Amino acid sequence: MALKAFLVEDQASMRESLGEALSELAGFEIAGWAADEKSAVAWLRDPAHSWDIAIVDLVLQGGGSGYGVLRALRDRPALRQMIVLTGTANPQVRKRCEEMGADGVFDKAMETEAMLDYCAKLSRAAGGH
Repeated sequence: MALKAFLVEDQASMRESLGEALSELAGFEIAGWAADEKSAVAWLRDPAHSWDIAIVDLVLQGGGSGYGVLRALRDRPALRQMIVLTGTANPQVRKRCEEMGADGVFDKAMETEAMLDYCAKLSRAAGGH
């Protein structure tokens, strides 16, 4: 049974390449996506939706941010992971994300592969790829 990922990313090209990489390299099923904070929070909080990991960009459309997504899902079940993949992963941003409940923080420019490795390990641990 593949783990289900939800992508919170406003750039369509990034969302598509990330979805493909998660499917091919880590064995994830893409459960859905959102380009803005409000839609992401609504989807992720909906009990009808099944997901195992949310990959969240901090800069989103519509005035919201990935911080708002992290804050809204801080009290999620422990088995549900929240990963931040952002172009602004400096030490202060990393600390703030971790304080808000992120399970990992990765820089888009330099750590996308490390994030995919992290996801692949989760998938293997769950009995996926």
